[in-house]
Amino acid sequence: MNASVSAPAVRHDWSRKEILELLALPFNDLLFQAQTVHRAHFNANEVQVSTLCSIKTGACPEDCAYCPQSARYDTGLEKEKLMAVEKVIEEARAAKANGATRFCMGAAWRSPRGKDMPYVTKMVSQVKSLGLETCMTLGMLDEHQARELADAGLDYYNHNLDTSPEYYGEIITTRTYEDRLQTLANVRSAGMKVCCGGIVGMGEEAADRAGLLQQLANMPEHPESVPINMLVRVEGTPLEQEADLDPIDFIRTIAVARIIMPQSHVRLSAGREEMSDEMQAMAFFAGANSIFYGEKLLTTANPEANKDMQLFARLGIKPEERHVHDDDEAVEADIAASLEAAHNDQFFYNAAQ
Repeated sequence: MNASVSAPAVRHDWSRKEILELLALPFNDLLFQAQTVHRAHFNANEVQVSTLCSIKTGACPEDCAYCPQSARYDTGLEKEKLMAVEKVIEEARAAKANGATRFCMGAAWRSPRGKDMPYVTKMVSQVKSLGLETCMTLGMLDEHQARELADAGLDYYNHNLDTSPEYYGEIITTRTYEDRLQTLANVRSAGMKVCCGGIVGMGEEAADRAGLLQQLANMPEHPESVPINMLVRVEGTPLEQEADLDPIDFIRTIAVARIIMPQSHVRLSAGREEMSDEMQAMAFFAGANSIFYGEKLLTTANPEANKDMQLFARLGIKPEERHVHDDDEAVEADIAASLEAAHNDQFFYNAAQ
């Protein structure tokens, strides 16, 4: 954070009109405002780095129109079993060695079942023992499931709103907007941090992008992490023929997210494979300060890790460091010791059954 730049007030009462006016600003004025806000809250030359691991792929019963993991669409994706805990830990160690500070685990479920929870909580506790922040996306959670994950040490839960309430029914019919908001409320109630954003380029209007941003910014607490995804068109999904989103409109969305959620990490997420280095650089200037790092983002391609680091070097950007307090280190050491002493069960089963 640059102390010489005054930090604007954090608000939770943004109107749709105000957000549309921001989206319509002259581009240079919008970027200047976003960069000013960004520097008031963050080091402008640091980007938080996360790695995402698909712990259970395919066979999801939902009908999200963008998603290759839906069982309703023929996308050529093979369903996979829930990954063994030991394999997840191996992936987490590699992610940490490559500079990630947060390890995110995603499963293609509508919601986890009771028999799933011991496996995912074991993953959380063991990944956390490595000194990484932990994040999961498992679909909808009830209050009890959210508490179980929190008790296991989960730091973040990802559950996106995807788009505006008005456009939502064009994209998903198998769960409601209120279902998503309730899961987020359960996550907050359990004491976890929220990772919540959406997808742009799904045929929505600017008013829908404003509606999504309004929903996020007017939550009682802003999501600590706000992923802004650009649609990845996958053959076999209903959106495979969707027109390209204007890159300038994407950058505008990033900039407005930064302005109205000044203390959140705004993440460049799905769609980075299609972005030029110049577009990514512009997104960082507009206030994006988090990325998924590595060669695969769940089931779609992501820029190669060394390419990301090469771009960081060209831009003078460095990965954001995770600051762990002494008491946190002691807790993590205790967790590690307990896990080492415990019997290492073979956590592996067919989650598709």
